[in-house]
Amino acid sequence: MAAQLVNMHDIHKAFGPVKVLEGVDFELVAGEVHALMGENGAGKSTLMKTLTGIYAPDSGTIQVDGKPVSITTPADAEKYGIAIIHQELNLIPALSIADNLFLGREIQRFGLLDRKAMTKKAMEWLAQVGMERLDPDTRVERLSVGTQQMVEIARALGQNARVLIMDEPTAALTEHETTTLFKLIRALREKGTGIVYVSHRMEEIFALCDRISILRDGKFVGTRPVPGLAFDEVVKMMVGRTLEARFPTRTSTPGKVRLQVEHISGGMVKDVSFDLRSGEVLGVAGLLGAGRTELARLLFGLDKPSEGRVLLDGEVVTATNPNQAIHAGFGFLTEDRKAQGLVLDLSLRENISLPRVPAHIGLVDRGGEKTQTKGLIEALKIRTRDMELNVSALSGGNQQKVVLAKWLALKPRVLILDEPTRGVDVGGKAEIYHIINQLAEQGVAILMISSELPEVLAMSDRILVMHEGHATALLEAHGATQETVMTAATGGH
Repeated sequence: MAAQLVNMHDIHKAFGPVKVLEGVDFELVAGEVHALMGENGAGKSTLMKTLTGIYAPDSGTIQVDGKPVSITTPADAEKYGIAIIHQELNLIPALSIADNLFLGREIQRFGLLDRKAMTKKAMEWLAQVGMERLDPDTRVERLSVGTQQMVEIARALGQNARVLIMDEPTAALTEHETTTLFKLIRALREKGTGIVYVSHRMEEIFALCDRISILRDGKFVGTRPVPGLAFDEVVKMMVGRTLEARFPTRTSTPGKVRLQVEHISGGMVKDVSFDLRSGEVLGVAGLLGAGRTELARLLFGLDKPSEGRVLLDGEVVTATNPNQAIHAGFGFLTEDRKAQGLVLDLSLRENISLPRVPAHIGLVDRGGEKTQTKGLIEALKIRTRDMELNVSALSGGNQQKVVLAKWLALKPRVLILDEPTRGVDVGGKAEIYHIINQLAEQGVAILMISSELPEVLAMSDRILVMHEGHATALLEAHGATQETVMTAATGGH
C-alpha cells in the first residue's frame, strides 16, 4: 500500500444551527487520484476547505504523513504541501503569468523584485505542466480558461504541493484542454502526488480515478475502489436510492412549428437555419467555440444579427434587447448562473420574481409573489429552509433550479437552456431532466445547449450540430450516436 499522505477523521463542522459535516472520514495516499463525490450540498467543498485551512473544524483530527497537524490558515496547508485549485479560478487577470505564479512570494534581490529569476523559475514550472511555450510575461486575461487552469496547477506545483485538490476542473474546458489536463494528472500520479478530484461527471471519474469516497447530507457514506464498481452503486450511495434511469423517458409528442430561424448570422454565427416545434427539445451540440452560446444570444436579443430573421408562431420577431425577447415569449437560462443568472445578494423570492413581479393595482402583490415562489420551490424541489434566504447560501444545483424557476414563472413559449446541468450532481440532474420533460409536455419549445453528449442524445428529439459558427448537421436523436455527433462537431460529414 502506498504511503498515506492525509487522514481526516471524525470531522464535524456547523454554521450556526446547520450541521454541514457530521463525523466525516477521508484518506488520501501518495500516487492516487481519489474522487470525492456527493450531491450538491453534501459537504464536499466544506471538507476540502477544512483541509486547506479556509475553515476550522469544530472537532476531529487531521494527520499529514501519519502525524497530527493543526491547519487553521491556507499558509498552514501550503506548509504541509496541500494546494487547492478552485472551480472559480483565483488568478488576477490584469497581471502577467509570472506575477500570478509568485503572488505573495515574490523573489527579491537587494530589496527589489528579481524579474529575471522569477521569469526563469516561471518557465520551469510551466514546463512541468506542458506549457513551456507560454511567455511568462503574457497577461492572464489573454489566456483561455484551460490555459489559466494549467497556470493554477503550475503555481500549486511551485509550492511543492504533494496534495492537489481539484474542484470541478473540467467544467469550462474544451475537449482538447480536458485531454491535456488528464495527461498531466496521470503524470503527477506517477510521480507520487495525491490528487483529490471533485466532479459530477461520472465518465471522468471512471476513466481517471482509483478510488471514490462519497458524502451524503454531510455524512461519510463510504470509500470504494473504482475498478469493478458499477455506476448504479455510486448513484445509490450518493442519493440514497437508485435512479430508475439516468435519463427519464421522453414522452412528449412535438406539435406545430413554433420557432423558425432563417439564415441568421451575427458575430461568429454564420447562416444558421432551423425550426423548433412546440413540445420539442432540440439539442445543440458542438465543441467549445462552435458558436452555440452566440446563437442563443442572437435569439434572446443580447446581440444583434447582421442578417436573417426569426419567426415565433408565424410572426416575425425583432428583439433588439432581452426585454423585447421576454415580451415576445423567450426565456434564457444562461451558462454562467452566478454572473448572469442570479443576483447573489437577493433572496430566493426576489430572484424568482425578477423577470416579472406579480402586480395588483400598480403595487407589488406580495401575497401573489410568495404564493408563486412557494409553488415553484415545491415543484422544483429546491432545498432551502426559507424563501427569504440569500441565494448565495444555496448549493450549485439548487441555484440552478432558482434560475429555472425564474423563467417558469414567466411561462415562456420558447425556453433556451445553455448548459442546464453544469456543476449539478446526479440527483439534481435527474430532477432537471424531469422538469425539462414536463415543460415539453406543456408545449414549451426547448432549445438545449449542452457539452455532455450522453445528455444531448438522451434528452433531445433532434440535434443541431455546430462547427465554427455553421450548422453542420440536423439529426434525429433516435438512432444518432456520439460518433456521428462528434464527426459533425469537428467539421466532418
